Amino acid sequence: MNDVFIAGVGMTALGRFVDRSVKNLTREAVWRCLEDANAQISDVEAAWFSNSRQGLLEGQNGIRGQCALRPLGLQNIPITNVENACASGSTALSQAYAHIGAGLCETALVVGAEKMFFPDQREAMFKAFLGGTDIEQLESFRDHTQSMAAHLIPPDLPEGGQRSFFMDSYAGQARLHMDHYGTTREQLAEVAVKNRWHATFNHHAQFQKTLTVDQVLAERLISWPFTLPMCAPISDGACAIVICASSALPRLQPDRAVKIRAIELASGSDRDDRDFANHIGRRAALAAYEQAHIDPGDTDLVEVHDATAYSEIQQIENLGLCPLGEGGSFSAAGHTRLGGKIPVNPSGGLISKGHPVGATGLMQLHELTTQLRGEAGKRQVSGARLAVAENGGGFYRNEEAVTAVTVLEKMGATP
Repeated sequence: MNDVFIAGVGMTALGRFVDRSVKNLTREAVWRCLEDANAQISDVEAAWFSNSRQGLLEGQNGIRGQCALRPLGLQNIPITNVENACASGSTALSQAYAHIGAGLCETALVVGAEKMFFPDQREAMFKAFLGGTDIEQLESFRDHTQSMAAHLIPPDLPEGGQRSFFMDSYAGQARLHMDHYGTTREQLAEVAVKNRWHATFNHHAQFQKTLTVDQVLAERLISWPFTLPMCAPISDGACAIVICASSALPRLQPDRAVKIRAIELASGSDRDDRDFANHIGRRAALAAYEQAHIDPGDTDLVEVHDATAYSEIQQIENLGLCPLGEGGSFSAAGHTRLGGKIPVNPSGGLISKGHPVGATGLMQLHELTTQLRGEAGKRQVSGARLAVAENGGGFYRNEEAVTAVTVLEKMGATP
């Protein structure tokens, strides 16, 4: 495999933009990315486009990448459309990475774009989430997640607000973790508080207002044990990344390039609900570490797929940043905050920065690239040399259906 590098990154702000479309968001992200990479449209030899909602909500059922990218001048080249739920962006990157690594081209563009907020199609907005699991098993899946450590749910709770089925799925997992390891709602709230604080330093973030633990716990219940700030919002946004072989670096931005050390893409497997040691995220992380020839302790910062506050606790355990079962106490002790032992989600994470599904995985890598370049401003992790992203997608029985773990390295910083 040839070495592959991130030469440029660009993204939009995240939020709920009534008047913006997938094509409009894509245009902004691509132009920002090309400018950042010192690249021209003519430099791009192949492109990958990730999106999961446009077919249902905008009616663009096919050739989404061709429709979004052709008006920008990306013509004649191969364009591949990728859908892999919330891991669509990182899956697209893994394909482009393999393409360049195999010597099939020198420079590629990877784009993730999602338009999720349609106030006049509210029912369809939430129905779109159902495609993230096996719809033929939807009822049994709901029954199964509701039964997970159900004895922990207090009686006479108010009905949770309208939500995606993912919140119930993660809530079941959280209750199992609480029952098995003693994780608390206060620890979940600490994660939300930390990510809200981190997001105040990120001008792209959807939420930029701090909260206290008491405020988080007092917010509207979504699915026990989660309140609203513990859950990722519906978001619109786009991100683009230019990757290249070392032979293309001299004509782009060689001094600001970041090396892709490893990408591991895994699918879920049948396991016992309480077999946390074989969770898809843990298996993907171990494989990525082996591919990159590193240990968890070599990592300086991480971005994880915190679709809920519990997800961050689970994934830092999966990444080996702390022992299984200690993610809650590790987070509450402040070790994952900026300035702590291992900063987690300095961008604000999904629950504060935002979660535009098809773009989420690429946005994680935008953050890590910015950090490894030393360009993150007030949220900069001092001395960052090696960074890891974990991006999950979909849900099948008791874990994500797909997970990607990516390792990025600052140029000349091999541990």
